[in-house]
Order: sequence, then C-alpha cells, then structure tokens
Amino acid sequence: MASILVAGGSLGGLMVANMLLRDGHDVRVLEKAPGSLDGRGAGIVTHKHLVEGLLRAGLDADASLGVAVPGRVLLDAQGEVQTAFDLPQVLTSWSRLYSLLFGIFPRERYVQPATVKEVRAEPAGVTVRCGSQELRADLLIASDGIRSAVRQQLAPHIQPQYAGYVAWRGVCDEAVLSRGTREMVFERFAFGLPAGEQLIAYPVAGPGHALEVGQRSYNVVWYRPANASELRTLLTDADGDYHAAGIPPNKVSWRAVAAMRTAARELLAPQFAEIMEKTAQPFLQAIYDVSSERIAFDRVALMGDASFVARPHVGAGVTKAAEDAMALSDAIRAHGATPTALAAYETERLKVGQAIVERGRRLGGYLQAYSGGARRARSASENIDVARDTAIELEGFTVQDLLSVRGAQQD
Repeated sequence: MASILVAGGSLGGLMVANMLLRDGHDVRVLEKAPGSLDGRGAGIVTHKHLVEGLLRAGLDADASLGVAVPGRVLLDAQGEVQTAFDLPQVLTSWSRLYSLLFGIFPRERYVQPATVKEVRAEPAGVTVRCGSQELRADLLIASDGIRSAVRQQLAPHIQPQYAGYVAWRGVCDEAVLSRGTREMVFERFAFGLPAGEQLIAYPVAGPGHALEVGQRSYNVVWYRPANASELRTLLTDADGDYHAAGIPPNKVSWRAVAAMRTAARELLAPQFAEIMEKTAQPFLQAIYDVSSERIAFDRVALMGDASFVARPHVGAGVTKAAEDAMALSDAIRAHGATPTALAAYETERLKVGQAIVERGRRLGGYLQAYSGGARRARSASENIDVARDTAIELEGFTVQDLLSVRGAQQD
C-alpha cells in the first residue's frame, strides 16, 4: 500500500482519490477551500469515458446522473429554428457530480482547509508543506485547478493565457420560463449564434438535484468578446475592487449584469433573452487556455485543470479529468507508486491534453478574432458546423482527430 496525496478536492481530485483508495492505497485529499464546494460550477456534458471514470471511482452512474436530451436545435435571432438534428446526450451539473463523489469519499481523508505552500521531491518520496504542517507521501497528484499552486512551483512559466472573450453563465429554473420557451428549447441542447458570439443552453438537474419535469434547471453559457480593458471592467465589482483571478458570482457588478441583459434583448433569440433575464444570479467566466509541456515531475503529477485547460467548447473538461484519473490508476497499478508510473502516465496523456487544448482554440477561434474589432456574420452552413462540432463525444478520437475541426470553425 502506497501513501498518496491529492492536492485539490474538486471533481478531478475526488475521482482519482476514490480510484486510488479502491486500489488499496492510503490516500488523503488536500483542499484549500473551507467547507463544502457543493453549489459551485454549472452544467457539464457527459461522455462515455466520464461514465467509465465514475464507475471506477465507485459510483453506479445510472439514469440519475443527469437529463437526457435527444438532439440539438439552432435558433436564429428571431427565435425560428435554423436547424435541428438528433444527437442524444446526457447533461448533468458540477454540483451533482461533486455531491456523488464527495459522498463516497471518507471524510477523515478529506483535509481542509489545506493550502499547498511548498513541494519537495526526495529520492524515496515527496514532502508537502501546508502552512506549518508537513505531510510526506510516496506520490503527490496535483488536481488543484487552473491556477495550480503545484504547477506554479514546478513549471512557473506555464500560465493561463486569456483567449479574448468571456462567458456569461448561469442556471434558470424551469418553472419560471414561459411555455413557449420550454417547448422550443428546454428539452434539447440549444444554440444561438449572433455574429462573433455564441450561446449554448441545455437542461440539468434543478435545486436539490431534482430531475422531475418542472423542477429542473436550464444551464446557459453565452460567449462574448472582451478586450483586456473590458475584461478588467467586468472583473471589477460595484465597490471598485478588481478580482484578477476570477470574480465571485455574488460580486459581479449589477451594472454589468444589466448591460448583459440589455444586449441579450437586442442580439439573442427571444427564448434566450428570456432565459438570460430570468437567470437569478448570472456569473462571469473569463476564458483561458493552459497547455503544459510536462505533467510528470519525478514523484509529482499534474492532472485535470492543473495540467491542461481547454476552452469549454470542447465540452470535455471533466471527462479529461476522468481519463487522467484512470490513466494514473492504471500506471500505478502497473509500476507501483514510483516515478516510473508517473512517467508512463505522462507518455499516455501529454499529447492528448495538448491536442484537446488546440481543439478548443480552433472551436473558439472565430470568437477570439472578433475580440479585436469587426464581426462577420456567419453563413447558415458555418452555424450548423458550430452546432455539430461543439461538445461532441470524443471516444475513439486519435490525436489527429482531435485537431480535425471543420474549416468553418476557424476564422
């Protein structure tokens, strides 16, 4: 039995921790935030490898995982259907997955608040300093997010790169929407594509993880270009405080929310404008890329968003974390809790992670181009390509497949 520390107690960290615990290892999770993380995040598109990862973590990923949709619909600015096609998927929420994974992990092994301050690799192990406390283990797995403290120490030159646009996100209760909007879009994965912008929306579990009709929520993500000056304004709250690393939902300026809702009425299909109007607490996400050159450092490995962050258009961030977790578990089974295992993990996952980031760049490339000025209206066929390529199932894709995006997606 090996001693393994996991930095980060979000979805990726909980998946790998549960897998390694089931493999018989002594696992502890170090989470910097106090209290439960439940309630954070928004919608998630599930894929086969995510379901496989949940099963390996000890969850019976059945129909209660989320909301099944039969296909997709693309609306024009007037709210008319531009195209619709079948593409069955299951949509869930960050909060739903967190509650399931946290619920099966032993509480005494989940240490919080525990902020990693220093990592020291040694010939026979690794020492992690959290405040005044030092913890020793055979391996450290860093799943501590886009601004990973572990990556910052081991590869400080790898920094998040702003993509030139933001996403307005939120969830709207099904019950508050008009019948027309529910009938037109609620039961499908829906798209709206104003010039130089992109909106996607889909149903997820409602408050209390409710899946019953009438009690669900509708998750919405609206991508909008924002240059550096505009981004700073958006990340500044009503009191004038600037939140460079990301603004908390309850701190987003009411003026920014009001301006967003005005733009929604002017640019979006009426159904989407209604959703943006009735979303109680919209929140803001600046879009970044993170692409690592290494993800194994002797006895330390990076996984999930600590290693790579692809733009959400790929719809596979949590699935990638599940794949990372399974690859780590497999490598440790084969080679023990050793640097050899982490090197094998890197060999399997490095190029895939880099390719997923590049796919996200290609899918979102036209949004980035518009952040500098003029916006070009897209053709009907280009819009259909966006609806077909966003957040699709990637099982069986090779690295070359990941880089293969319809030419219409790129400016």
